[in-house]
Amino acid sequence: MADEVQTGFCRTGRMFASEYWKEAGACPDIIAAAKSIAAGIPLSAIIARDEVMDAVAPGTIGGTFCGNPLACAAALKTIEIMERDHLADRACEIGKKVMDRYKEMAEKYPVIGDARGMGAMVGIEFVKNRETKEPAPELTSKIINDCASMGLIVEVAGTYHNVIRFLASQVMTDEQLEAGLDIFERAVSANV
Repeated sequence: MADEVQTGFCRTGRMFASEYWKEAGACPDIIAAAKSIAAGIPLSAIIARDEVMDAVAPGTIGGTFCGNPLACAAALKTIEIMERDHLADRACEIGKKVMDRYKEMAEKYPVIGDARGMGAMVGIEFVKNRETKEPAPELTSKIINDCASMGLIVEVAGTYHNVIRFLASQVMTDEQLEAGLDIFERAVSANV
C-alpha cells in the first residue's frame, strides 16, 4: 500500500510517487490519496486494482471526504489541469532549481548536512557538525522564524526537527521561486 496523501498528484515529478516503485518492479496494490486531489476542496480517495476493490463488500470503504459531488468535480478538473499543464514535469524543473541552489548553499554553510527529495518535494537538513551529522533543531527553528519574519512560510520536518521541507506549488513562477530561495538563504546566512 502506498500513502500518497502528500506525495501524490505531481508533487514528486510523477502523478504518484509510487510510479517510481513500479519502475523498480514494486507496484502498490492500494494507493491512499488526498490533499492535492481537488485543489483545496476536501476529498480523499482509495485507488486499487479491480480485484482488490471487488473483494470488499459494498459500503465498507468510506470516509469523511468520500463521494462529495462538488469535490469530485473539482478533482476531475484539477487532474485535467495537472495533465494539460504538465505539472509533473514542472515539479521536476522546480526540484532541480531548488536542489542546485541547496547544493550551492551547502558549499557555503557547513550547517547543511544534506538535501534530498524527488521533484518539488525536497528537504534540507541542518546539523551542528557535518562529520557527526548531529541534528541542529534550535538552528532550524531560528531559520524558520527568520523566514517568517521576511514573508516566507517554511515547515519543519524530520525525526529530530532539523529538516525544512520544500513543498511549494508547481504553478509558481520562476521569479517567485527565486524570491523564496533568496529569503531562505538570507535566513540561513543570518544564523550561521
